[in-house]
Amino acid sequence: MRIDVLTLFPEMFTGFLQASILGKAIQRGLVDIRLVNFREFSQNKHGTVDDTPYGGGQGMVLKVEPIYYALSHLLGFPPDRRSVRQLLPSTRVILLCPQGETYTQAKAEELAAADRLILICGHYEGYDERIRQHLITDEISLGDFILTGGEIPAMALIDSVVRLCPGVVGNPASLKEESYVSGLLEYPHYTRPAEFQGWRVPEVLLSGHHAEIERWRRKEALRRTLQRRPDLLARVELSPTDRVLLDEIRREEQERPSTEGE
Repeated sequence: MRIDVLTLFPEMFTGFLQASILGKAIQRGLVDIRLVNFREFSQNKHGTVDDTPYGGGQGMVLKVEPIYYALSHLLGFPPDRRSVRQLLPSTRVILLCPQGETYTQAKAEELAAADRLILICGHYEGYDERIRQHLITDEISLGDFILTGGEIPAMALIDSVVRLCPGVVGNPASLKEESYVSGLLEYPHYTRPAEFQGWRVPEVLLSGHHAEIERWRRKEALRRTLQRRPDLLARVELSPTDRVLLDEIRREEQERPSTEGE
């Protein structure tokens, strides 16, 4: 996979692209990530990439020209082409923006199937609307909050997508059990020692009884999802066994002694 990042601050990515699993993936040639300072595609000698909004208002707006010419350079279409909407399906041009669709694991999996991603990081009050209308395929937001620019969302997207690429994660089976992949939050994990400061690991995990361990893990995933993200339960297809486990969980919660006042 190749990922191009259009940013005014390429230095923000230096440590990020060198560390941990992502750095190793780049070294092994599993992903090619290139940083493009789109100020270099400004159409005036001052390198201007923003301007005041038509009609007045606060802040500065990212101009369409530097983004257009940067994409023209990357994708090889002639300067008079009017849209990138007809790109090959394997290329996605993504605007990182608080108005975009909320990013999910399902979206990460969708993008991981592409051959090439181009990420556009803004750093001003907003984008010229013609960027949205003609130069992108997707708008993505990390959530209902505002950052100073698109660089941090771009890093989050890159990390979430690259780890799904073949060969990047050492044990691919581990990806299937993570939170959101199955539609549920992941079950709790424990490791050695079996007891610390009087805090014991659940006995079932020490039993060696694999069927009981799997049942416990599924039940605890359901419990955690019910407690923390009940909205997810409405979206996931629950088996008859899942429904039995949920009934058990609800009874246990009702029977649990109140800790109020302790």
